[in-house]
Amino acid sequence: MRLGLLGPALDRDDLLERAVRFLSKERAVHRAVYLGLDSALERVVGALASRAVGDDPGVGAVWQRAAARCGRAAPSEIDRFLEAERERLRLMVFGSLPGADTRLVELLSGKVAVLINDKALLDEDDIASATYLVFGKSTEPMIKPIGSRWFLSPGPLGAGGMMVMDDGSGTVELSLYDSDCRELARERLVSSAAGRVKVQP
Repeated sequence: MRLGLLGPALDRDDLLERAVRFLSKERAVHRAVYLGLDSALERVVGALASRAVGDDPGVGAVWQRAAARCGRAAPSEIDRFLEAERERLRLMVFGSLPGADTRLVELLSGKVAVLINDKALLDEDDIASATYLVFGKSTEPMIKPIGSRWFLSPGPLGAGGMMVMDDGSGTVELSLYDSDCRELARERLVSSAAGRVKVQP
């Protein structure tokens, strides 16, 4: 599982578009979550999909697109059609948080990641069950271990803005990128063992 995390765009759709292209094509993430609360991701992904396949990029229109473009097309035109549809499919891994006070849950290497916009809204159940607490509302990126947990934020686009959590090696590797897609930090997220309390009879 390779999970992409996108910080709030703060009205910079150009930076968000670059980040979406990078996570999709260069990092080939299996899923990506936008941690802002605006509609920027929907705008950007919708525009990219329309550029790839036309004005109606929805799944329901794929057969109409195929009939219109491939019925009498040369092999090279069919190849271009298929590549455009693959690009549209790659964009389907991107999603947003459902709302300000809701969270998403992901599983990485058997450990729970809770994704939310504002870490102040994390409750006891979130903290007790999760190893990775990921939030979007932050002025800068954060990679901070506290006990057996990690508090993580990509920060807004322009001040970092992108993280990738990859558990392909059996442990979770985190990479932080800036808006120019340069790697700023890389860390293996190893949790320290929780302390044991010995009770004397």
